[in-house]
Amino acid sequence: MARVELRQLRYFVAVAEELNFGRAAERLLIAGPSLSQQIKALERDLGVRLFDRDRRSVSLTPAGAALLPHTRALLERAEDLKGRARRLSGSQPVRLGYVNWLPPDMTARTAAVAQLHVDAWVAPSHTQAARVADGSLDLAVCWVRAEDLERLGLRARLIGADRLYAVAKGPGTGDVAARDVDVLVDDDTTSWSSWNGYAEELAQATGARPVRISDGGVTGPAFFDHVRRGRRPVLNSPKGQTTQLPPDLVRREVVTPEVYWTWSLVQRAGEDRGAVLATAEALCEGAGDLGIRAPGAWLPAGDPHAPSR
Repeated sequence: MARVELRQLRYFVAVAEELNFGRAAERLLIAGPSLSQQIKALERDLGVRLFDRDRRSVSLTPAGAALLPHTRALLERAEDLKGRARRLSGSQPVRLGYVNWLPPDMTARTAAVAQLHVDAWVAPSHTQAARVADGSLDLAVCWVRAEDLERLGLRARLIGADRLYAVAKGPGTGDVAARDVDVLVDDDTTSWSSWNGYAEELAQATGARPVRISDGGVTGPAFFDHVRRGRRPVLNSPKGQTTQLPPDLVRREVVTPEVYWTWSLVQRAGEDRGAVLATAEALCEGAGDLGIRAPGAWLPAGDPHAPSR
């Protein structure tokens, strides 16, 4: 078996389908005697006779008929392997930017379709969207509005969603209505433009109270200091979703409504490169609605994934 070659197996399938060595040789673009010799060598290496043949006819033996479907399956797997290798070796690198969240299984999802390079520059959502538009990135995971997509010539697909919660002083850990929550709005619009727009729309829609700050305290230790100084629970931003809370503070779920932040995979609307399109498909496959279309969920009106759109 170590001497069996894929080309010999292809020869076997061709003769089995034509049941004529002359026609099979023409199809394979090889000489008839050479084809006959290769089939004999294959039979010798396999230890079975594959064909009954005389001057007038060729037919499969019972062993040949039994081996034919397995040979076809083996050749299909070999072609699939070669195709995957070609896509990996020949595909152009795909550059992906992000803000602070990426799918945990990103590498496994994209390994078979592209050479994915995650950009080291972690930047705010509006910056990453603009970089996709100007060609600095091929894809980005960020938060965008529908109007931004239209203005920049981009397309967005839902790839992730965070249900935002509030952080409060203990001991109570019960649910809190959105109208009873503070939401921080930072004066640094360069860093917090997307969050500020989201926070202000949330306040207008639900009655949450916007609180102006100028210390970058939307996340990090300064955020916890704002919670300690205030009297109301404070909405946690997407950048703080995985941060461990200090022991003196507690998490409280926000209800009526449940507040969601979406993550979009953004690409140029006219993108036609196969590696980029295949990467986007692999990353977004099976995402579902991630809870954002539940009856009690809230998204900004401009969110491209809002149910009304």
